[in-house]
This record gives sequence, structure tokens and C-alpha cells, in this order.
Amino acid sequence: MQPVHNAAWKRLLPGMQDVVWLLLFSALAWVSPTRSAAEIEVLSALAVLQYAAPRIRAFSSPRGNVALISLKLLLGFLLIGVTGGIASSYYLILLLPVLSAATTLGAAGTAVFTVLACLAYLVFIPVAYNLGYILEGLYLRDLTLRVLFLPVVAYLTYTLAEENRRAARRAEAAAQELAEANRRLLEAEASARRSERLAALGQLTAGLAHELRNPLGTMKASAEMLLERTGGGSPVVRELAEYISSEVDRTNSLITRFLEFARPAQLRRAPVDVHAVIDSAIQNLERQTPGSAARIHRNFDPAVPEIEADAELLERVFFNLLRNAIEASPPEAVVTVKTRRAPAGVEIAVIDRGPGIAPQDREQIFNPFFTTKPGGVGLGLAVSAKIVGDHGGAITVDSEPGQGAAFVVTLPAGVR
Repeated sequence: MQPVHNAAWKRLLPGMQDVVWLLLFSALAWVSPTRSAAEIEVLSALAVLQYAAPRIRAFSSPRGNVALISLKLLLGFLLIGVTGGIASSYYLILLLPVLSAATTLGAAGTAVFTVLACLAYLVFIPVAYNLGYILEGLYLRDLTLRVLFLPVVAYLTYTLAEENRRAARRAEAAAQELAEANRRLLEAEASARRSERLAALGQLTAGLAHELRNPLGTMKASAEMLLERTGGGSPVVRELAEYISSEVDRTNSLITRFLEFARPAQLRRAPVDVHAVIDSAIQNLERQTPGSAARIHRNFDPAVPEIEADAELLERVFFNLLRNAIEASPPEAVVTVKTRRAPAGVEIAVIDRGPGIAPQDREQIFNPFFTTKPGGVGLGLAVSAKIVGDHGGAITVDSEPGQGAAFVVTLPAGVR
């Protein structure tokens, strides 16, 4: 609690601007020829208001600021009234509300308070006539100049303040653009690092694929020959031969997935209905995981256009994303697949209700071999990211721990 009290006391201590205001009002009271009690009271009220206003939170709101300017105008009017009215030397005190309005309000607010300040001074003219003053000639022109001085100062101050506000907005916009450019640069660096890893994996895979597939083919053929020679009479031999054959097939499938990084994608582009591709992926997922289709909620935008893409490869992307979402979500939880028309093409979001993705894992989830699943290979998202990238699109993830995850695929409408 001690630091809070110290901060409060620091706000109450006078700053350089406060000292200047206090000295100004003290000097006005000192040089005044009359020094009447009413004059001193109004000057003191103005000094207290100028000192206290920055420290009162109520005056920091738009309505509070209008109330503050109105108080300054009222006190200025009273000061002129108690020091001679139209003949008062304090007519310049009306600059306080005018300058405050010009620096903090818009054009309309500045105009309103400028008119009110002019009226606050002009109202003393009929009073002067009633008291027997003769206002004519040079004196009347001097009064006119005093009144005209207020809108001139208001206009010049407002113009300068508005230019400063525009400069501040330009600086803020430039800062936002710089932050956005920095974010894109970081994304580009991450993409470049991912591409380097994929290139290294491709070179390694291309070299190993032929060396591995030949002995794998020999192993499978040997297992089949062994099964034929024994006639399948021995249950142990049959079980071992089938086990060898299935493991060879699984290893071959894994090598094929590795090779997808090494070979340039040969896209067979054609006009594609994104919704039809998603439906096909859901049907395929239902065949492999019965009941999964009932857990998927479709939120399709009918305005989504057809795109030029490889439907078979895109189906694999959506299949991977939907399967991951189903596996990540609790049993019976709903997974949402949502489409919408984007400025550059189409956006497809797959939203799960799972535990979310840890911040330290977000940059790595699209890297090959990275997985948080027990027994997972870590190629599904890597393959999906490569396919989307080959189409000229991008895949991103938005996730908070405990709040699920949303994988967003952005695809261009035309051929690149």
C-alpha cells in the first residue's frame, strides 16, 4: 500500500506548470489597483481550479472537460463583472475557456465556447449604457477589437491543436504499421526456418527412400513366400508372417509420407467447391471413425466462391484438421468447421473444444516430427501446411490454453 500512497502524494505536489499558474494569478492580484475582496476571491477560485483540475478524475472525461471549461468561463465572467464590467482590464481572462476548448474539443465545441465567451463580454454593454456610460467612437471600436480577438485566437489555437492531433494519429498509424510489418517479418522468418527444415528433411528422405524400400520389398516378399511354403498350417508362422507384412506396409506408408516433402507438388488444379471437399473429408472420417460426423457442425457461408485447387489434396488437409479436432475434443463435444468469403479468396476454420495449444508449441506444430500425441509421427499438420502453401495459401492457428484451438486455412480464389 505504501507505493500507492506515495504516488498519490506525488500527484498533489505542484509541478512547474502549477507554479507558473500560481505566480500568474498572484501577480494579477498584486498589480490590481482595487484589490477588492470579490476580485481576490474570484482570482483565488481560478487559481485553485487550474491547480486542482488535472488531479480530479471527473474532469478527465469528455463531460467533465466540458464542465471544467464552463467553470472557467463562469469565473472569468464573474471576474470581469466585479472589476468594472465593460471597462475591466480582465477581459483577456476569457482566453482561458477559449484556449481550453480549442485544445481539447472539436470544431463545434470550440465554436460554441468562443461564442459564449464573446457573449459573456458583450452582455456588459447594455449594463454600461444603463449605468450612464457613453460608448462611442474609439472606445466602441476598441471593444469590437477585444471581442474579435477571441475568435481569432480560438481559430489559430484550434488549427495548431488539430494539426498536432493529426500528427499524433499519423504517428500512431505508423507505429501500428511498423508493428504489423514486424509481425509479418517474424512470420516470414518462422516460415523460412520451417522451409529450411523441410528442405533438409526432403534431401534426407530422397536419399533413404530407395535404400529402404528395396529391403522392405524383399522382407514382404519373403514373408509371403514363407506363408505359401508352410501352407499356413502353423498358427504361429501365419501370425508372424502377417505381422511382418503389415509392419512392412506401415513402414512403406510412412516413407511415402516422408517423400511428400521431397517431391515438388504436382497440383491438378480445377474449379473446386470447398464445401463439397469438406463434406467428402467428413464422409471419409466417418468411415474410419464411426460417429465422428455427428459431432461436426457445419457453418458454411453460401457466398463462398469456387476456387482453383487440387480437390484430392485439399480433402487430405481438411481430413487431417477434422481428425485432430475430434481427437483433441472431449467425447461428445462439437467440432465446428466454418467457411467465409475473404478479400483474397476463402477462409476455412476448424474449431475444436480441446485443451488448446501451449504457447511454446505454436511455432513448432507445423514442423515435421513434432507431436504431442502418444505414438504420433508428427506429419499430419506438416503435410497439411505444405499442401496449403503449394496452393498459395496459408494455415494459422489461434489458441489459448484451456480454450480450444482454431486452425484457419486461407486459400486464394484464382490460380497463382
